[in-house]
Amino acid sequence: MTKINLTLIALFIGLAVTAQDKTSNKFGKGLYNVVAEDSSYSMKFAIRFQSLFIGEWDVNDSTGVGAGNSQFLLRRARLKFGGFAFNPKVKYKVEIGLTNRDISGASSHTKGAPRLILDAVVKWNFYKNFSLWAGQTKLPGNRERVISSANLQFVDRSKLNSNFNIDRDMGAQLRHHFKVGKNFTVKEMFSVSQGEGRNITDVNLGGYQYTSRIEILPFGEFKSKGDYTGSAVKREDKPKLALGGTYDAHNRAVKTKSNQGSWMENDEGYFETDITTIFGDMAFKYGGFSMMAEYAMRSAEQDSAMNSDFSYTGDVVQVGAGMNFQMGYMFKNNWEVAGRYTLTDWDTDVTGKEDQTQYTLGVSKFFVGHKLKVQSDVTYSETVDDPDSELIYRIQFDLHF
Repeated sequence: MTKINLTLIALFIGLAVTAQDKTSNKFGKGLYNVVAEDSSYSMKFAIRFQSLFIGEWDVNDSTGVGAGNSQFLLRRARLKFGGFAFNPKVKYKVEIGLTNRDISGASSHTKGAPRLILDAVVKWNFYKNFSLWAGQTKLPGNRERVISSANLQFVDRSKLNSNFNIDRDMGAQLRHHFKVGKNFTVKEMFSVSQGEGRNITDVNLGGYQYTSRIEILPFGEFKSKGDYTGSAVKREDKPKLALGGTYDAHNRAVKTKSNQGSWMENDEGYFETDITTIFGDMAFKYGGFSMMAEYAMRSAEQDSAMNSDFSYTGDVVQVGAGMNFQMGYMFKNNWEVAGRYTLTDWDTDVTGKEDQTQYTLGVSKFFVGHKLKVQSDVTYSETVDDPDSELIYRIQFDLHF
């Protein structure tokens, strides 16, 4: 970690030395932008962080609000680099996480090292509307996960996402889009990835992960990629709709949540099973109104891990389904009120988990869109057959240069 910190300090010093007293850059457009004199490359550098407070209390139907706890947390802190190399058709993105939450998950599979790299991907527009991506980045999974954590409508993503998303992985993606008529847009994505998640250094275990996604935008593109931005920070003059579906097939997966979760070990090393994850989602915006809905389902060929003698190890695939629905209204003074409903429907016989429902109300103030904002929300969470519920309050400050 000392070498990493010294490297980052050297980077900041280098940028400071080359910077002028004044810059033509605007807030939210990056701290440092450079284009080579011969236009052979470009680079934009930016930082962002989120400072969070969380308060949680037990709620009982008979006794009311009970004991609670609270904490302050640096939720995320990121360094972001992007631009093109050699040719504007060859773009790249690098994102580094610095907080403990960002880099947690060190294991023997990462050589015991923190997982600093979030994204390191090259995007080559090699022919017309075809692009090839290579490296580590988000898979084309559920919409809420692909939306940047800097551009969320609420303080953080829903329980559907934390339980079912397929996050980042290393591999290659082929992307294409076309139009039918003037506005009707179709986007296709196909990915082949290693299947164990980000920053894995071991030889690939099990098989590979294959992800296919299609998106339909019947009324054309959103302003400023608004189909992947929470809240109506850019007001649409006309109704805009995006519909998406993802099918993810993970051959011989060795983790409890496809490429996420914990490793399923047995007496021969690792238990392998085919896992399928399906997502369906939509986004709609018009004026200050925004709405997003998602559905997720995970199934497995063999949902309970076994040893070579067919005895159960205790590890199980987290099979089940989830649903998330949210909507909000952005007033002209850039205050937003939003509501969210989330349901997690587990296969209780396999996972031993009970279904969970959450109701969330959020109030946010956007000073410079998502680049400078304060977001707060309160969530009431209840679990089937559990007399105790939970009340959660969060408030977060978000700064993104």
